[in-house]
Amino acid sequence: MQMTRPANASSQTRVLLARFADQPQAWQYGYELSKLTGLGSGTLYPTLARLSEQGLLESEWRPSLQPGRPPRHAYRLTSAGIEFARAQSAQPVTASKSRSGEATA
Repeated sequence: MQMTRPANASSQTRVLLARFADQPQAWQYGYELSKLTGLGSGTLYPTLARLSEQGLLESEWRPSLQPGRPPRHAYRLTSAGIEFARAQSAQPVTASKSRSGEATA
């Protein structure tokens, strides 16, 4: 049995969930999500994978609208994801501190 990590409410995850919550039933693609959220692929795709594993996103391969282009992976919120996104949007956003900027003793 594969164990999944509990839902993560990091600032990056909250930004991504907020974008999905704008149109919870719409399928969205990674490239567009990256442009809209400012998240790089090294953050975006692991977050999408984790949210999918947790049952908060569903994903599927969708055919390209342009002939000759490969299929694209699309994502949208599940009903549990919609609830989680709403709960996260109700939480106050706090600025995260970079450890590299903290003083060391």
